[in-house]
Amino acid sequence: MDYYIFLLEFFFGLGFFVLFIYFILKQREKNRLSKLLSKPFDKKFIEYLKQTPHYMNLTKEDKEKIHKSIIIFANTKEFIGIDIEVTSEIKVIIAFYACLLLLHRTTKNCYDNLKTIIVYPSAVAYKNVHSSNGIYSNEQLLIDGQASNDVVIIVWHDAKKEAYHLHHDNVIVHEFAHEIDFMDGEIDGIPPMEHSKYASWTNVLFKDYKRLNKVILKNRDWGKYKLLGSYAGTNEAEFFAVVSERFFETPKSLKHHFPELYNELKDFYDIDTVKLV
Repeated sequence: MDYYIFLLEFFFGLGFFVLFIYFILKQREKNRLSKLLSKPFDKKFIEYLKQTPHYMNLTKEDKEKIHKSIIIFANTKEFIGIDIEVTSEIKVIIAFYACLLLLHRTTKNCYDNLKTIIVYPSAVAYKNVHSSNGIYSNEQLLIDGQASNDVVIIVWHDAKKEAYHLHHDNVIVHEFAHEIDFMDGEIDGIPPMEHSKYASWTNVLFKDYKRLNKVILKNRDWGKYKLLGSYAGTNEAEFFAVVSERFFETPKSLKHHFPELYNELKDFYDIDTVKLV
């Protein structure tokens, strides 16, 4: 009996010790971030942001908010460079676009589940194995970004070009749209939202997704669907990521050709991007 009491006391004490260490480390991290946030936002960082087409038209309040988000993001995520030095510019620009997507969303921090951002200098070769009727084949794909629940891969060559000039594409927006999509545990083109908005979201987005796939299948009469491109028809998750890119990069065109889709994205992100660029 004494032996079991000893074991019980031992594991209770061990658990208390681990919990104590956890709270100490969390408090130290909180104090570290508070100290960083108390300092003026680095002027060098502002110069990076001024080169983007999305920063200057933010309100003063939004600029102050995103400055804090950038500091937290850049100092709580692990940045790993593969054959490239991760500079302050890389951290600030990735953090800016990642946090821009959540600027008006109710979240404690930007992407709590995200742990690591891996940065490559140029396109990454990815080995893809797929099967058809029992026959397996390998192919090499070049990717400029990828996202899972806790890791995002960004190719800086493309990301930098897209960050400083408006294009159809923005790999940072694309991959972090995937991260948002995954916040409810599934990557399915339906990010976390109020239940009352679910029906409208799925009706509008999946209607255009299905119509796009019909155009892809015929491969003619693309019309307005050329704005979205064939990659958006890969699956519902890719459709959401691509239309998020268009929402931030070519909002006027998206609003003109797909007004319902634009309004759903405006309601979700709580940003009228037509006024932003």
